[in-house]
Amino acid sequence: MDRFLSNAVNKIDSKGRVSVPALFRGVLQKRGLGELYALQAIDMDAIDAGGMDLLERYEARLAEDPLLPSSDDISMFCHGDGAFLKIDSDGRITVTDFIREHTGIANEVAFVGRGHFFQMWEPERFRAFRDEARARLRAMREAAA
Repeated sequence: MDRFLSNAVNKIDSKGRVSVPALFRGVLQKRGLGELYALQAIDMDAIDAGGMDLLERYEARLAEDPLLPSSDDISMFCHGDGAFLKIDSDGRITVTDFIREHTGIANEVAFVGRGHFFQMWEPERFRAFRDEARARLRAMREAAA
């Protein structure tokens, strides 16, 4: 498998580390990744995490027209407000203030697959967001019928 799929909730240990789910570690291993590039999601209380391809997607947008006013915002977002997270030999990452302050994570992390990247959420906030997303999709389906 080469996509981040599904979701799982893992507890943070007494040293502030959390295990990345085995399925996600398999994708990371297949991609040869020992660290993650992470961003604070713009429109949700989540951290986006993945390989350098996640950063490269933003940089490709910047390269299209670096003189657009939005280019400064994109650069600040992906360069100035990104972080690298090291994965230890046991498949754990440290839940830093960078993660906690944006997400509200305290004792557990919900890992959520998003295809080419995954997200880290506070579990209750993830459940609420997931329920809202399903309701929006259901309304769109009903409106199309």
